Amino acid sequence: MFTGIIEEVGKISKIEVSKGNIDYTIQANFAKELKIDQSVAHNGVCLTVVDIEDNKYKVTAIEETLNKSNLNHLEVGHYINLERGMKMNAHLDGHIVQGHVDQTAVCQRAETKNGSWEYTFSYDPKLMNVTIEKGSITINGVSLTVVNSKLNEFSVAIIPFTYEHTNFKNLKKGDVVNLEFDVIGKYVKRLMELQNN
Repeated sequence: MFTGIIEEVGKISKIEVSKGNIDYTIQANFAKELKIDQSVAHNGVCLTVVDIEDNKYKVTAIEETLNKSNLNHLEVGHYINLERGMKMNAHLDGHIVQGHVDQTAVCQRAETKNGSWEYTFSYDPKLMNVTIEKGSITINGVSLTVVNSKLNEFSVAIIPFTYEHTNFKNLKKGDVVNLEFDVIGKYVKRLMELQNN
């Protein structure tokens, strides 16, 4: 379980392909504090730490994860949003994030707005995921508030702190991002589907 509050932006230092899986070695300041088998969210994807060495650690993404996320777009030198699992006695500063990516989206616009930034994303509506105005959305692991909610498109406003402390500062038009829709909304949608069947 995560909150969508990014702890650190790590750097991809090595990528190894193993059959249908990919091993990522990530350089991060908190690497020495990690433990083998610990869960860490990477651009919003929950992955398990399998090796640690100095200020680097390794995780493995399986084929299903690669197909549903933007991890297969990563290259050596890319920066990735990182968050360790939340502590049960800690403040929930973002919203409940599971680390399970629902689908990807494409950045359509990145605009400067007099001290802040507005990003607009489009996604495939065939998967029946929905946003609501002022509802929660997780983009690359970052807990954000939806504005301009449409059937297959929405925007988010980024404050300077979030811009500087996440990989949003590297995001540009055409880039693919991970989306995790609000878990409460997903349960409501599923219950309505069951009622209509």
